[in-house]
Amino acid sequence: STSKLSDVKKTSDTFQMSNVKTYGSAKKSLTGQYLRGEKKIDVPSKRRKVDSSTPKLKIIGASENNLKNLTIEVPLRRMVCLTGVSGSGKSTLMHDIIYRAVANKLNHVDKRIGTHKEIKGIEYIDKIIQIDQNPIGRTPRSNPATYTKAYDAIRDLFTMTAEARIRGYKKGRFSFNRPGGRCENCEGKGALNIEMHFLPSVEIICDVCNGKRFNVETLQVHYAGKNISDVLNMTVEDAEDFFQDIPPIHDKIKMLKEVGLDYLTLGQSATTLSGGEAQRIKLSRELAKRNTTKTLYLLDEPTTGLHYEDVKKLIEVIQRLVSQGNTVMIIEHNLDLIKCADWIIDLGPEGGDKGGLLVATGTPEEVARKSTQSHTGAYLKKYVS
Repeated sequence: STSKLSDVKKTSDTFQMSNVKTYGSAKKSLTGQYLRGEKKIDVPSKRRKVDSSTPKLKIIGASENNLKNLTIEVPLRRMVCLTGVSGSGKSTLMHDIIYRAVANKLNHVDKRIGTHKEIKGIEYIDKIIQIDQNPIGRTPRSNPATYTKAYDAIRDLFTMTAEARIRGYKKGRFSFNRPGGRCENCEGKGALNIEMHFLPSVEIICDVCNGKRFNVETLQVHYAGKNISDVLNMTVEDAEDFFQDIPPIHDKIKMLKEVGLDYLTLGQSATTLSGGEAQRIKLSRELAKRNTTKTLYLLDEPTTGLHYEDVKKLIEVIQRLVSQGNTVMIIEHNLDLIKCADWIIDLGPEGGDKGGLLVATGTPEEVARKSTQSHTGAYLKKYVS
């Protein structure tokens, strides 16, 4: 779940509400606080200026699918929202044209690019990355620690312990992906799949390692009183405190906490993570990278399934990436996120054959003033002045 599970863990409170009015009266409920207006996502007090000196990516003559010879400018080193009703051409513009054109140029690949005449300004971009809600791994062995590379540093730390040195254990000993240190009964998964005739298979805890993923000898190695299984079972919040004096580990785990994933365990299987959680793990890895500038990040509806509080944290992460000199371009319908953008590109006016045109562009305030043409602008009027 993408909701704030740590609240449930810490308080064990259960809210059983019959209607919005009752739900809004629950003092401990984050949702109630947002419904009552006690908490909210604020409009930025100051936006990054866009003017003639701002570097831009210019797409000329985009006409793939329902795009109608569209020419637009994407201001770089800004938070840019691509808006419009469903079917207005947002995905075609972002994924089929912008991503493929820039990726082909920078990565020297040859994917089919959506129909357009020309793209200018790629020289202002060093790298392009799509951050989607696809899983961070295809197997149960993938987890937040492995994806963020924190686990590499954790394994290095365990190999430097006195016990590991005495036994001659190398880094591979603490991997659950290879023989040696892992439990061979479950092959490091901590669980076994039981095939059921005419029914879906079921998963049970491994009866040899009891879900600890490693063999007895490996689990006898400790760092600060914890073995490798104990570490994988730590929440992000606990691990950040535990490794506070080990920068190669702490810095990566800290980013997971900053994107609102403090409730996850380091070893939580990728197959149990929601799309929103997977996306924020990817964002945390980008934040942990040093000297990352001039990167164009593309996000497609990142607020899907997120609670108000999680949306707020996501916006903070996006703003941080932009402050580092990067560009974040987002397809979005959530007005709480749209109102925080530096610049909006609104397509429409409708979907399908009636879409594919540039309806409005500018700051959220400027788009709101064009509400007679823009559906996005009409709804934004309630959020910005």
